[in-house]
Amino acid sequence: MKLLFALIGLVFILEGLPYLTFPEAMKKWLLQLTEMNPSQLRIIGLLAVGTGLLICYITMRTSLFN
Repeated sequence: MKLLFALIGLVFILEGLPYLTFPEAMKKWLLQLTEMNPSQLRIIGLLAVGTGLLICYITMRTSLFN
């Protein structure tokens, strides 16, 4: 449970950094996101989830990071 909360905190940090450091650029990027096709957003989301799952699998199931 401790690891879970640490990871959630890390996600908040990583998600907040672009807004803290480059707020104007983030506004432009978010406007571009609203103009994208929903199918493109789904593909990007699928790739992000797949990459996250792969990273979790490699981290937890291999000895690569020991």
